[in-house]
Amino acid sequence: MEQLTDLKAILHSKRANIYYLEKCRVMQKDGRVLYLTEAKDENLYWNIPIANTTVILLGTGTSLTQAAMRMLCSAGVLVGFCGGGGTPLFAGSEIEWLTPQSEYRPTDYVQGWLKFWFDDSKRLAVAKAFQHTRIDYLQRIWSKDKDLKSESLFIDDHTLVTALDHHGSQIDTAQKTGDLLQREALLTKQLYRHIAKITQQAEFVRDHQATDLANGFLNHGNYLAYGLAATTLWVLGIPHGFAVMHGKTRRGALVFDVADLIKDAIVLPWAFICAKEKMTEQEYRQQILQKFTEHKALDFMFEQVKHQALQTEQA
Repeated sequence: MEQLTDLKAILHSKRANIYYLEKCRVMQKDGRVLYLTEAKDENLYWNIPIANTTVILLGTGTSLTQAAMRMLCSAGVLVGFCGGGGTPLFAGSEIEWLTPQSEYRPTDYVQGWLKFWFDDSKRLAVAKAFQHTRIDYLQRIWSKDKDLKSESLFIDDHTLVTALDHHGSQIDTAQKTGDLLQREALLTKQLYRHIAKITQQAEFVRDHQATDLANGFLNHGNYLAYGLAATTLWVLGIPHGFAVMHGKTRRGALVFDVADLIKDAIVLPWAFICAKEKMTEQEYRQQILQKFTEHKALDFMFEQVKHQALQTEQA
């Protein structure tokens, strides 16, 4: 038991690593989780520091041993099988994760969440709060990120200010979730158009099936954000089905809600910037993970979900 406790010494909100692996075997060896790659003349073992890892995505040509999965579960690491390049997850458009089996998680968050969730007006209020928070986070990150400024992405740009202010004013007038979803989609299109123009990709059209770099990087980055969101909800013990915005009939819906808190601020701009620089998937992934850590994206998700779950207790 002492060993299992040690593996959980790093809080999930402070963990730094997400791994995407392909063409390898994940296994347990000498009390550690390793992945094995087979070269022409030799086999190479690489260590995975599971105590500082949130999510592992297993791409094409991968396998996972039972012993390794047991150790990953003991460290609270979520595992997802996916296609090449990190997308899509194994079940197509649905979010599917192999989550550690543990009932020894906090109960106050899920109980607080359920207290408001069955009330349509309260659930809509939380959805609106998430939308406001999403804008606030984008403004905060873009105002201080020197790398974004060097790419001519400024938070005080008139086009951006107008779009964010208009969306902010429209949030509170929404009468139902469908209204929020429509306004969210409109804002995202405006952000696509604005960043594509600045990064000299004005012909960009969002298409999840397209093979161009910008669309591919957007898909890839979004799935990394879904991994962080799924980790947040698992640790707090809140099932994915209790969404506040995305369809209540879609499994994983709350994962989308939580991931949306940080996608526009981090994933969206860097997908276009890295596409302009013609980076590889690995280079893009490293850039996104660095920005997740730099801007404490996982911490932010935990803070917001915990706040909304407990605000009914404080009211």
